[in-house]
Amino acid sequence: MQLIHNSQIWGPSYLKQRLRQITQRAAPPLERIWVTIADHFEPRWRRAGSATAKSRVDLWRAAWPEIARRCKPDSAGNMPRYTFFFPEEEYHPTLMEPLAEMVREEIADVEVHIHHDGEGRQNFVDRISNFCRTLHNDHGLLRKRNGDLTFGFIHGNWALDNSRPDGRLCGLNDEIRVLRDLGCYADFTMPSGDSPTQARLVNAIYYCNGDPGRTKSYDHGARVTAGGGVQGDLLMIPGPLGMRWRDRWLPRLETGELRCGNVATPYRVRRWVKLAPRIGTDSFIKLFTHGAQDRNSSALLRGELESAFNLLVAEAERRSCAIHFTSAWQMYLAIEAIGQGRDPVVAAHSSRMNTAAVGIGRN
Repeated sequence: MQLIHNSQIWGPSYLKQRLRQITQRAAPPLERIWVTIADHFEPRWRRAGSATAKSRVDLWRAAWPEIARRCKPDSAGNMPRYTFFFPEEEYHPTLMEPLAEMVREEIADVEVHIHHDGEGRQNFVDRISNFCRTLHNDHGLLRKRNGDLTFGFIHGNWALDNSRPDGRLCGLNDEIRVLRDLGCYADFTMPSGDSPTQARLVNAIYYCNGDPGRTKSYDHGARVTAGGGVQGDLLMIPGPLGMRWRDRWLPRLETGELRCGNVATPYRVRRWVKLAPRIGTDSFIKLFTHGAQDRNSSALLRGELESAFNLLVAEAERRSCAIHFTSAWQMYLAIEAIGQGRDPVVAAHSSRMNTAAVGIGRN
């Protein structure tokens, strides 16, 4: 563990997980593997101009539908669903509408991403609220529950809940509660790996409680259990985090990231399944990428995404369990259903991506 920076944060939780896996050899076998990809999608990466940003979006608009159709279907016969977490500060209608078209084709979804740095609570509230309304009213995105908009969230630079030691790139100690009040259904920021922002609790889906008196309130929480219901302010859905022993001479950190030079392999897929949060007989794999970065899009859209999904299908077949490709929203619905003692497959797949089925539309 000495090889990885800040491993003292996540190492104890990881070791406990590994010990449980070693000692609980009679644990029930997996029945279902759930997979989602959360893309920190930043078309204006490196302060790109409008033309470059538009070309990056157009590249995905042209390539992803064909990739999704070529991939082996999941156990319910569905194509993969790709979730673009779009930064509020990079919004422009011409960048959003191609993504919205793919949402209407039921092969993608759009959720909320933001970078901020100490502008204050009201600024954050206004930016998130206005962005959600724009996505909903102008593009038919997001959903309403009980009359209020709801959204999935990724924090820019992993600085959720003012978690950086220097206090930069956030500034809100009460961000967990603010997100809850704004309608966030789950946070997908973690893992942040060797960053000091990494949560202490790893490889678990859990509810955290906001505490305005301290930073990084998501360090600990109540794990989701079958029939356990809601147990906190905000649901945390992290990706896999742990050691990766092969592929290089020295061990490296596995965070579920897909990028140029760090693509899916049969060994990585097995590690994802081993490390991923598990609730009973269901395993939830949240992968992430920065797909608008040119090197990454070049790799992902030229075979690596298709390979990743197909390798996941092959691993599920090897384990004789079902696999379900979901958007971030659908993964949340499956988790919520388990917490309420309902069938997660029915919950996830009965919510189609088109606006009529999920009760949203243009106002």
